[in-house]
Amino acid sequence: MAGTSATRVRDAARVPVLGLTVLHDPRCSLCAFLKHWLAKQAQLVPLRFVPVGSEEARRRFPRLDHRATLSEITVVGDGGQVYQGAAAWVVTLWALREYRALAHRLSTPAGARLARGATLAAAKWREAQASERWGGGAYHWGDGWSYDPRAGWTYERPACDSGACSTAPTR
Repeated sequence: MAGTSATRVRDAARVPVLGLTVLHDPRCSLCAFLKHWLAKQAQLVPLRFVPVGSEEARRRFPRLDHRATLSEITVVGDGGQVYQGAAAWVVTLWALREYRALAHRLSTPAGARLARGATLAAAKWREAQASERWGGGAYHWGDGWSYDPRAGWTYERPACDSGACSTAPTR
């Protein structure tokens, strides 16, 4: 399940996973629900949660494609492993005591089809929710830009501790 490296290379395919960082969208109700549900579960591997597209995410994972993380569930292992889509769901379940056996079943060829279907269903639901946000509410990007139908596009400089924030666009 190991993927590409998000941090310095430490032979990520052979380094044991001792912690996982789940990149989540705090504006997405499904994402917020799953974050809270995951945080309450007994964890065999500690899960940390970082808002997707945030300055913290960019600082912690400078080599990660942050634009892709806005549309695809992404989990990063402490050894630099990057899991996206169905693999991210499976590795997150693998970190939980009560769901590790399910994660092993979902990592089989037959289970992978089910995991992919669940990932696609969640993405479709999230897409529908995002289109509703465009239908009257404000929409915020992680780079400081937001759109409100009443006020149009606005920019609020993201807070950063170092004073050297990235100004690169995230779209």
